[in-house]
Amino acid sequence: MSERSMVSIVMPVHNAEKHLAAALRSIHASTYPLFELIVVDDASTDQSVQIAESHGSLVLRRRSQAGPAAARNEGAAKARGDILLFLDSDIVVKPDTIEKVVGVMQDSQVAAVFGSYDDNPAEVDFLSQYRNLFHHFVHQNSSSEAVTFWAGCGAIRREIFLALGGFDAKKYSEPAVEDIELGYRVHRQGHRIRLDKGIQVKHLKKWTFYSILRTDIFCRALPWARLMLEQRDITRDLNLKSSDRLSAGVVALVTAASPLLALEFRLAYLQALLLVILLLLNHPLYRFFLTKRGVTFAALSLPMHYLYYLYSGLSFTFCWMTQPLVRRRASSLTG
Repeated sequence: MSERSMVSIVMPVHNAEKHLAAALRSIHASTYPLFELIVVDDASTDQSVQIAESHGSLVLRRRSQAGPAAARNEGAAKARGDILLFLDSDIVVKPDTIEKVVGVMQDSQVAAVFGSYDDNPAEVDFLSQYRNLFHHFVHQNSSSEAVTFWAGCGAIRREIFLALGGFDAKKYSEPAVEDIELGYRVHRQGHRIRLDKGIQVKHLKKWTFYSILRTDIFCRALPWARLMLEQRDITRDLNLKSSDRLSAGVVALVTAASPLLALEFRLAYLQALLLVILLLLNHPLYRFFLTKRGVTFAALSLPMHYLYYLYSGLSFTFCWMTQPLVRRRASSLTG
């Protein structure tokens, strides 16, 4: 791959007028000159198409909404570059983001690379700061040799992407774990995926309590658990490390013991011990929150993180318990 490889930036868009102009402006401010920008509008009803066109993008318009996986596949099919760089419509790239991506892809052994959000999200409210800083911490403290993929800011060689059939748009018609599933396929084929911690982008999204729960449970935890159980492979990547799984178990025990406190008060000592273990298991994250945003922020993060382990563990347990039923139904339908 030459130093000046063509990069095809593919951005799926659905009713993204709030942040789209800022996202496109940041791309055009890049120090890397050789790129094309393909915006795939997934049946927006706002001004997304007009904004994309006004910023010189090649705009592909879908008549009906099919989800980001299908939109990215459509954009990739029109791409001319050797490298496909997928970007979300609510992020701002840094001037050297594309250049860093191309630099990593100079290694012919690397099939794909992705980065992370930076540690300074645009929205200043607690939930948005917590959600984005948590994402930043997980990516920055994970192995650089990844087995998954992140399409928020992730690049892959076009020939490999096309050979693998792209994202599974049939299975994932809504935002879910289509990028993680693609990463699994890339890894199974023996290709290397890099998590480059120097590639960081700013997230513009404002998170609410409802959007965090909906995204984490229905767009992440449940489909990711189903994916791992289908493949019989529970990876130890990103937020699935041994400490994370042990933390989920501790939270389950603490929660299960709570209703029994009225019958046996001495269980409170066990709960306290388990909570101390939970703090020790996650002290690097809490220390990060403390360093970045202070005591109050770190304290408020504790119940949110507890809740995260609770619904993540429940989601996996639910999928594990219902998986035999799903398999029997699929087998009967196939028969």
